[in-house]
Amino acid sequence: MFIRLAHQYREFVKDLVINLQVLAIVLEKRGYIASCYTCGTELTSASFMVSLGDNHLIRFLVSDYGITWTEMQDDRELMKLEGAEAISQLEELANLVKYQIKSSDSKSPKYDHSLLVR
Repeated sequence: MFIRLAHQYREFVKDLVINLQVLAIVLEKRGYIASCYTCGTELTSASFMVSLGDNHLIRFLVSDYGITWTEMQDDRELMKLEGAEAISQLEELANLVKYQIKSSDSKSPKYDHSLLVR
């Protein structure tokens, strides 16, 4: 049973890493500074970062050891979540970007930072 659970978790991490890579690409196309780095080709871990402007940074880490969401502003940690809560916060970020109306006359993205902080 535990070997099966370990295998399922590894597959979950791979899926999460792939989705983080796609989210970084979408964010970059929307004008945000975003990146997703992985080690090797096995997709066992990733470091995802996005700058929301005004010294507001989000870092999402995923690996076999755990999942962490860290939100920082002006070099201060605002919020740190782990596990399912971190993934839920990532979903909120993805939904905000997905349903965001992009202004055609503005060169910088519009983003309401208060929508993420609970």
